Amino acid sequence: MKNCMSSRTVTRYVAMTELVLIFPAVLFMSALFVQNLQPPPFEPAQTARRVIAWFSVRPLLGLDVFLIALPFAVFVAGLMTVLRRWAGDSEFRDAVREVAGVVRAQMATLLVAGATLMAGSVLAIVALHMMTE
Repeated sequence: MKNCMSSRTVTRYVAMTELVLIFPAVLFMSALFVQNLQPPPFEPAQTARRVIAWFSVRPLLGLDVFLIALPFAVFVAGLMTVLRRWAGDSEFRDAVREVAGVVRAQMATLLVAGATLMAGSVLAIVALHMMTE
């Protein structure tokens, strides 16, 4: 049981570290979206443009490190963590199999829910666009 607890603790630390490492890329991608919400002189579009400009004038740090190296490190660390958990934790394997069975059994309802969320997102984006015009 002690080994399982330490594995979960390590997984928590990996998760926290991954969130910190992926934050700059998420910030940049969010800024790309937000810059189109308002005309250029208004907020939050102006701040988004500043974030994008900061990344663009620092190609080594902005592109190579924050948008390629750190997300790749998060991908590899996450993959290794999940594979290690899969190999060493039968409870985790059972939970994944159970979730997969539920997803398979409820696929049509999940597709309807996904399409509904996408439609709501599209409507929200169109409404924001119409309010800013």
